[in-house]
Amino acid sequence: MSEQLDKTATVGKPLRELPQRLHHQAFCVRDQEVNRHFIEDILGIPLVATWCERVFRAEVGREVDFSHTFFEFADGGALAFFQFADDDAWEKNRAVVQEVGGSLHSAFKVSQTTFDELNGRCQAAGVPVRVIDHGYCVSMYLKTPDDMKLEFTVDAPGAAEISAMRRRDAHSELARWMAGDRRTNNGDRPH
Repeated sequence: MSEQLDKTATVGKPLRELPQRLHHQAFCVRDQEVNRHFIEDILGIPLVATWCERVFRAEVGREVDFSHTFFEFADGGALAFFQFADDDAWEKNRAVVQEVGGSLHSAFKVSQTTFDELNGRCQAAGVPVRVIDHGYCVSMYLKTPDDMKLEFTVDAPGAAEISAMRRRDAHSELARWMAGDRRTNNGDRPH
């Protein structure tokens, strides 16, 4: 057999070696400096790289100048942001954020100390936050200047046991839900 993987042998099976971590998650912003001030000065997440580039962008049919910034996390992963020097490229690449709901967001695990510091920084800067106890974690939600939703979470005591339980029943719980059984399975969540 050639070096190619047998498709039938891999369907439904996890990778032999899972991805190591999130390298970065990128968003398009209107103004890199306004965004930098928010992410670095208010939230305290350091800017570690700025790349200034020009590439052909098929969505607008021409070369476009852009900057790409990276703000680093403890594990080496990063939040990354693009700013295009072209209004058409901005419109075609910006995140379309819903006015209500919170389904589209990025969540990051933090310690209780970091959670408390972030909350204090946001309060001092007048940035609205929403804190929710999900039972398995406590989450703080906030928005960037471009209305992107960020979530910072602190694991609940017993998070390893909770995770092991959900890992064991992940497939059966999904099958139950898909079959129309909408009972909650999060009895730890405060009502």
